[in-house]
Amino acid sequence: MKHLLSGVVCKNNAVKQQVLVELQNVCRQCRACDLCKSRTDIVFSSGSADAPIMLIGDAPGPDEDTAGKPFVGRAGQLLNTLLAEAGIDRDKDIYMCNTIKCKPPQNRIPTNEEKRSCQVYLTGQISIIKPKIILLCGTSALHSFVDNDLDITEIRGKWLNIFDDIEVMAIYHPLYLLRQHSTEINSPRWQMKNDLEKVKVMLDEIRA
Repeated sequence: MKHLLSGVVCKNNAVKQQVLVELQNVCRQCRACDLCKSRTDIVFSSGSADAPIMLIGDAPGPDEDTAGKPFVGRAGQLLNTLLAEAGIDRDKDIYMCNTIKCKPPQNRIPTNEEKRSCQVYLTGQISIIKPKIILLCGTSALHSFVDNDLDITEIRGKWLNIFDDIEVMAIYHPLYLLRQHSTEINSPRWQMKNDLEKVKVMLDEIRA
């Protein structure tokens, strides 16, 4: 499924940052779905607007809802470790955001209606950042771009044909990996390590 991206053409980091702030301010006023009633704050993004990689997570959790930034809890700490081990700098190389910008109650999976309500913000972020690589981190993130019958365990680690000019890969969500402690060959943690190593190779090729 191809996505048509529309938005402001941003030629430098300062302009990108300004447009992102404007989009974030619009998002902060959003009342498009009922999640606005229980949020502490929207969870919009973190990282550099010039980052070559965009990592899109599923939905914010309680820690993210409090901090207003994605991937700051235990799962985020594990993700930081895995990225660092692969030689990927979270602060410089990755712009992080979520499929939806408000925490669902009881950490449930976001509904299709909630994802549709937030789609304008996610599409805007992609249009502004113009990443070279997108990582779909978790099942909900993956199913925001591909058919729901595709299992992340079957297509993770593969480069997906979603955008014409962006390399896309699905990876496990670190929250899932917190329950998977084994590092044996073909274990989820082992697979994640190998997937991120593929991402680093692609990143180096893009920068060459």
